[in-house]
Amino acid sequence: MPSNREIRNALFEQVARIGKVIASPKRLEFLDLLGQSEKTVERLARDAEISVKLASAHLKVLKAARLVATRKDGKYVYHRLADPAVSAFWVHARALAEERLVELQAALREFVTEPEHLRPIRREDLLELARQGEIIVVDLRPQAEFHSGHLPCARSIPLAELERQLASLPRDKAIVAYCRGPFCMMANKAVTLLRQRGYRAQRLEDGVAEWRVAGLPIEAEGAPAPAAP
Repeated sequence: MPSNREIRNALFEQVARIGKVIASPKRLEFLDLLGQSEKTVERLARDAEISVKLASAHLKVLKAARLVATRKDGKYVYHRLADPAVSAFWVHARALAEERLVELQAALREFVTEPEHLRPIRREDLLELARQGEIIVVDLRPQAEFHSGHLPCARSIPLAELERQLASLPRDKAIVAYCRGPFCMMANKAVTLLRQRGYRAQRLEDGVAEWRVAGLPIEAEGAPAPAAP
């Protein structure tokens, strides 16, 4: 019969499996990407800028740890987070790293490139202002991610289409742009473009995952649209 120490060792070893699985920057990035919407391995490889072969290997590890699940649609296999708790785990782990690691804090300061900021706004206040039509919230992610879930009252304008759709944005209201969360660069690029064209624009660090963890509402456009292969 196992001793108490052997039982405790076995329990901690099982929990440590999760730590071993996520001890990879790319696998952490996959958790971030799959927190936006389900994706094929080809789409994940493009978004993470790695080969399909390497992306498949990372997914195999994540699936073995039961952090990622799959479904098949025709000839394509779509990958998703196995449970909302996986996305919350990533958000909390990243927030802890931001709080404790001065190196990450310094990197994030360099990452925010806009020269000035509008006054920070509480999430609840932003939600109320968006509902009243006093600000315009723009979701810069691909449309499949927007359809899977987005902030209330947000407009879908993927970054690649922003310049072409500038005329649809009112110039007399502040624009709040967001993408996939604090580590995503799309919102930075959008804010730079908008300010160059004379708009009052601000980057929202939150993405859908952070909004969910905060207990705030998320909207979806009917059934989530399959992500592009």
